[in-house]
Amino acid sequence: MGRDVPAITVSEQDRRAYREKVRSCLDVFARMLRESRFDSEPSQVGLEIELHLVDEAGLPSMKNAEVLGAIADPSWASELGQFNLEINVPPRPLTGDALAQLERGVLTSLDHAEGRARQAGSHLVMIGILPTLRRSDVGAQAMTSNPRYRLLNEQIFAARGEEMRIWIEGAERLLTHIDTITPEAACTSAQAVAGPQVAVAANSPFLFGRELWRETRLTLFEQATDTRPDELKEQGVRPRGWFGERWITSVFDLFEENLRYFPALLPLCDDEDPVAVLDGGRAPELAELTLHNGTIYRWNRPVYAVVDGLPHLRVENRVLPAGPTVTDIMANAAFYYGIVRVLAEAERPVWTQMSFAAAADNLAEGARHGIDAKLYWPGLGEVPAGELVLRRLLPMAAEGLRRWGVDARDAERLLGVIEQRCLTGRTGATWQTESVHALCDGGGPGRQEALRLMTQGYIDRMQTNEPSHSWPAV
Repeated sequence: MGRDVPAITVSEQDRRAYREKVRSCLDVFARMLRESRFDSEPSQVGLEIELHLVDEAGLPSMKNAEVLGAIADPSWASELGQFNLEINVPPRPLTGDALAQLERGVLTSLDHAEGRARQAGSHLVMIGILPTLRRSDVGAQAMTSNPRYRLLNEQIFAARGEEMRIWIEGAERLLTHIDTITPEAACTSAQAVAGPQVAVAANSPFLFGRELWRETRLTLFEQATDTRPDELKEQGVRPRGWFGERWITSVFDLFEENLRYFPALLPLCDDEDPVAVLDGGRAPELAELTLHNGTIYRWNRPVYAVVDGLPHLRVENRVLPAGPTVTDIMANAAFYYGIVRVLAEAERPVWTQMSFAAAADNLAEGARHGIDAKLYWPGLGEVPAGELVLRRLLPMAAEGLRRWGVDARDAERLLGVIEQRCLTGRTGATWQTESVHALCDGGGPGRQEALRLMTQGYIDRMQTNEPSHSWPAV
């Protein structure tokens, strides 16, 4: 998905060859599904956490290459901006003390990485959008020096033909124009529950000094990766960053839609003949299909991969922001894993009771208003997000974790974090906004200084690993 690519010039011949090859990959993928080439057991879960780098003052630190070199761990990788890093936590079966193991593993890795980052005069921050990020921090000079990002940037703007307009209206308004995809670096990354997920986990209320949505990174990402000029938007052309437009019947539908709706941005062909590989009894890499899939930013994205010679399918649930703490991240994960298990096994699926448009509206409302959102759910109608979670979704999540065989104490502890957010009305986003308002009120510092002080306070509290609903104000 995020593999490196060479620095090249893309020709019309490259595009024709790539289109033919990716169609061949799609045919092979369909055959693999028909022939049941994928094992359904054991079901596994993993984590990918995107982080920001800041200096001692809490401002963006453009040192990801230096910090990565100091960390010296293959599970860590660069991201689009020089102030971004990500950690990929290996998957494991979801049973027993798996959640506790994941939490301990992430804490250990973060402690090690933070120590190495300090050697470079930097600190790690788990947050959706870095509050101290300025418009000047996301120019072309801030892009990680990886040919993949440069080529992707060139192709997105070649497809669009003009600079991008970022317009976000929330508590305040932001209107700006960009000529690189680097603002995507400000975003750290099951359709039916996406809205409630975002509502109770929102952690990105500020961008370029403005207070916008409670989870601003969703609309920012969608706009920053949009290849459509206004004319194509008016024609109904789909955006590359999207929620989708219908319930699907098979994962094949998603890959097929990607090929049908979206032209290739990185038309690079591999030497593999996927038909010959499959006929030979091995699992093909389907490199062109996976590369194309990696340039279409669904909020629940299907991923095909080959690991140790075996083909795997997984779903990347990308709606959640990082942080505020590892405990918060694991609570979000437990909530999601549990609900998905119950919904997937329900006698009457939720998607037969709720329109896809309602699910999409829920996501937009959850991102815009966070824990204060009003969301639709079958049998309840439109209710406050906290009420929906407490009355309906938390019991589902608990039952789902029980079915997974997750340790009851771990499940109770982590779902208790979600419960307390709903009872207190406090998420990472509300803590950030309340802290900034408190600092600014009564003749305090200006907005930018308040954001800097709040970010430093956030880092201090993040390192305690106490869930954010319990954090004292700055």
